[in-house]
Amino acid sequence: MDQSVSADNPRRVAVRRTSANRGKQLAPYLLSLPAGVWLLLLFIVPLATLLIESLETCSPVTGACTLTWSWGELPHQVSLYHQQFTTSLVFAAIATVIDLIISFPIAYWIAFYGGRRKNFFLIMLLVPFFVSFIIRTIVWEFILSENGVVLNFLRHVHLISANFHVLGTSTAVVAGLAYNYLPFTALPLYVAIERIDRRVLDAAYDLYANRRTAFMRVVLPLAIPGIFAAFLLTFIPAFGDYVNQEILGGTSNTMIGTVIQDSYLVNFNYPAGASLSVVLLAVSLLGIWLYARLLGSRTIEDYL
Repeated sequence: MDQSVSADNPRRVAVRRTSANRGKQLAPYLLSLPAGVWLLLLFIVPLATLLIESLETCSPVTGACTLTWSWGELPHQVSLYHQQFTTSLVFAAIATVIDLIISFPIAYWIAFYGGRRKNFFLIMLLVPFFVSFIIRTIVWEFILSENGVVLNFLRHVHLISANFHVLGTSTAVVAGLAYNYLPFTALPLYVAIERIDRRVLDAAYDLYANRRTAFMRVVLPLAIPGIFAAFLLTFIPAFGDYVNQEILGGTSNTMIGTVIQDSYLVNFNYPAGASLSVVLLAVSLLGIWLYARLLGSRTIEDYL
């Protein structure tokens, strides 16, 4: 009797160890299951649907769309709306450069001179952006209107003519893009500058470098990953934006995001809208790939 019990104990121990090992192996997969389901439903499925719709062809008579696996819609839509693509590229690039010029001094000052109030200054930078994106853009419409505070003041001091206007122009659209996407530029820049080791600057000063030389030779090169990340994180959403153009722009400066919105919600031409969206996605992925090739794929994760 005692021999059978002693013989069963090693077997039970082995079974328990095997079960424990299986549990440890399955634990990471079980923990990642909710996130995997979330990505599947809200990322993979919409993306697959978008790609499938871009390969459909709609009948001009009935309007019914069928999957024909035809890639011809992609170059056709690009050639048809190449001007809107160019406008979006130019507007997004100008707005991103403006944000870089404005955000870098702010991020530099907070990182080096903010002291214990760094978090307070960052929150103050983000407070206006707690308001809805559309509401902020509508406020810009009031500010830039012909009877707004800015233009009325400039007319009063005789800096502009009486018939000068901003709304409906490219300037208004770029201003709206630059304002709305400013945090996407400022925060990555702050993270990059904050990580600079102060001892490196002290070493530069010990080697008789003045402030300008230390900035150009030390701060700026070390902040390049953050500059590239800020450019990428600002340019991509600005490139596909349509709200600023709809509210602040006119018919002469239509962006590709507006064309995609009209294709889906006005013309109900889903293959055309999907094709243009795929092209935007390809441009975004190209930018991310170039960033990963130049600076590494992990560096951008540090600024998200």
